[in-house]
Amino acid sequence: MANSKLTTYLILIICFCFTVPSTAKTSTLVQEIKQQSQVQDKEPFVGVNLGTDVSDLLSATDLVSFLQVQKISHIRLYDANQDILKALAKTKIRVIISVPNNQLLAIGSSNTTAASWIDRYVVAYYPETLITGIAVGDEVLTTVPSSAPLLLPAIQSLYGALVAANLHTQIKVSTPHAASIILDTFPPSQAYFNQSLTSVMVPLLQFLSRTGSPLMMNLYPYYVFMENKGVVPLDNSLFKPLTPSKEMVDPNTLLHYTNVLDAMIDAAYVSMKNLNVTDVVVLVTESGWPSKGDSKEPYATKDNADTYNSNLIKHVLDRSGTPLHPEITSSVYIYELFNEDLRSPPVSEANWGLFYSNSTPVYLLHVSGSGTFLANDTTNQTFCIAMDGVDSKTLQTALDWACGPGRANCSEIQPGESCYQPNNVKNHASYAFDSYYQMEGKASGSCDFKGVAMITTTDPSHGSCVFPGSKMVSNKTRTVLNSTEVSGAAERLKFNTFHGSQISATTVAFCILLLIPFVTTR
Repeated sequence: MANSKLTTYLILIICFCFTVPSTAKTSTLVQEIKQQSQVQDKEPFVGVNLGTDVSDLLSATDLVSFLQVQKISHIRLYDANQDILKALAKTKIRVIISVPNNQLLAIGSSNTTAASWIDRYVVAYYPETLITGIAVGDEVLTTVPSSAPLLLPAIQSLYGALVAANLHTQIKVSTPHAASIILDTFPPSQAYFNQSLTSVMVPLLQFLSRTGSPLMMNLYPYYVFMENKGVVPLDNSLFKPLTPSKEMVDPNTLLHYTNVLDAMIDAAYVSMKNLNVTDVVVLVTESGWPSKGDSKEPYATKDNADTYNSNLIKHVLDRSGTPLHPEITSSVYIYELFNEDLRSPPVSEANWGLFYSNSTPVYLLHVSGSGTFLANDTTNQTFCIAMDGVDSKTLQTALDWACGPGRANCSEIQPGESCYQPNNVKNHASYAFDSYYQMEGKASGSCDFKGVAMITTTDPSHGSCVFPGSKMVSNKTRTVLNSTEVSGAAERLKFNTFHGSQISATTVAFCILLLIPFVTTR
């Protein structure tokens, strides 16, 4: 009986010592996340937009796990999806939530409705979910101009509700604009806001200045290029390196522009200055490039999308600012995370995503050395394929060597297998070349085949045919995703241990004192 009491007492002491720290840890977790978030948001970042016109969108839990795997730390929602907001809790992922255009009337005409919206979508989740901004409407002044008079009242009502909740310093309120509200964007020094919008823009900019909120702009060099072919070179639109003779020069300031996006951002700064506002930062809430288009969109290709978004990421994380404001680098949200297959034509509308809805990459970015954005940093995720224009006989000889002495795995290009079609030597050679290249660890010289092969960052997989390099990427991503899900479940179930908890010296000393009588007795 005495031993039973002794055992029970020991168990109680151990449980106390191991569980007390967990309460302190939980109580400080939210504050720790908030502090880290505030520090990180002072640096320029790359985020992604999350559209939901997807036929098989991941569940909220799986979506957040995917964001974590991809090391995406900032997202923008086009609504305030409560399942996603709940799933984001305690993840350190920052989110901009949105008021859809069709809710402007109710919020703009009633402070009570605005307060209710803040209670339901902000107060209920913050700070466990790091809501950093509210985007009120989307391109309201150009897409629903009849709602323009409601825009500022809606913004002010929501801001007032944030003030009442004492959240106005942590969460900024603004509204995303289309680039078309600015006229004569090049040269940037001559840009100005459409004068028909002055009655809205002046008080809006004054509000943004007063509250320390950004001017949200949706900026697409793709559309600038498409509307000005022959005037704006493709290389300038894609951030490609230029010789000085190809740089765009503002004749009034003599500033050199190496890319279209910087010129668009500076046009916004000049437009604000023309209205006597000089202390509002530009936040690019949308920018991207489509990977596929119809016959009228020949520049919507995977290679161009890859080039644009890869260079955009590097440009932001290089923190080089713009020619007019080299001291200010605008953060950018890429449009968008997933292809939205439910979008209406043209074809490009459904093909802006970095990923398909099943989480596989549409193309493989090359952003090595530019921080930790995106786990599928793909400088090393390359493929080996047959070059264009090589005669079939030469390709067949290379194919025979790859599948024979080269010991490439050519089983998938046999009749009836997933990569047999299209049944031509170039397709079969590309698969065999990639198999050999991946098997050799992408070693130098392993993608040559006497000059008929080339390395690409564009995934050559098609339909049900998955190339060896893509299988490796997919398996790696799946492994990480599964480990994230397992660790998440484990986190919910585990007991606190000395390794997992920050136990104070005082607590340890107290526990030792409790145990001394039992040690000395025995």
